[in-house]
Amino acid sequence: MYAVVEIAGSQYKVSPSEKLYVPRLSNEVGADLKFDKVLLLADDMSVKVGAPVVAGASVSATVLAHVKDEKVIVFKKKKRKGYRVKNGHRQQYTQIEIKSIA
Repeated sequence: MYAVVEIAGSQYKVSPSEKLYVPRLSNEVGADLKFDKVLLLADDMSVKVGAPVVAGASVSATVLAHVKDEKVIVFKKKKRKGYRVKNGHRQQYTQIEIKSIA
């Protein structure tokens, strides 16, 4: 069984007991989440496609941790002008575990 869910503006294909990283959510570690924007729901026998969402379907998850991605270096340079700028950025993510699809 799997579902396609919209979380924080992005679509993810999820199945029960799966762990995934989503853009940072404001919930605390250990909090239970419920996502109602289920776009597609599939099991062994059938597939239900929402227009735009599947009525009555939801996905429950638990927040495991808040983590940062690896650093991305942004380096700008203009040759023969003496212009060099170096910046870095670390994207923040939330690790969640899908508990069930209802």
